[in-house]
Amino acid sequence: MKQIQSAELIGKEAATMIGLKWEGTFAEAGAGGIRKVQTEFKRRLHEIKNMMHPDELLGLSYHMTETGFVHYVAVQVDDVASPNVPEGMVQFEVPAHDYVKYTHIKGESIESSYHLIYAWIEEQGLFLSNEPLTHYEVYPMKQDSNDHEPEFNIFVPVNKKS
Repeated sequence: MKQIQSAELIGKEAATMIGLKWEGTFAEAGAGGIRKVQTEFKRRLHEIKNMMHPDELLGLSYHMTETGFVHYVAVQVDDVASPNVPEGMVQFEVPAHDYVKYTHIKGESIESSYHLIYAWIEEQGLFLSNEPLTHYEVYPMKQDSNDHEPEFNIFVPVNKKS
């Protein structure tokens, strides 16, 4: 197994997000369902006021549903954005938490990156969080949403040993 050089444990503060919701199966996601939402979201980005990191496109995945999972394509906004949620978009909160951050490099297998990060979490004696948020990804905003070999950071919420 490849040695992980770029995994680290970090704490992140609570954050307010605005984005588009997608719900579907892993097969639908693999067939481009989320990429279509990313493209639509980028097209409408100008509608969002008070973006905090306009160079970051976030993909947040939540616990499984009966047939798949829920995913949000979003950006972080400051707290005063509440009255400025564009039509068809949602505002939601991500609570403060500890995360393992891993940088997925262009050309690597995404599946392998996730296997490596989960193995690293176990090796470190950490535990996956029982929060509804299972993980999120941070993409460079300028990256093509249809790139089949994207580069991005993965954040997995974890709990330390008690």
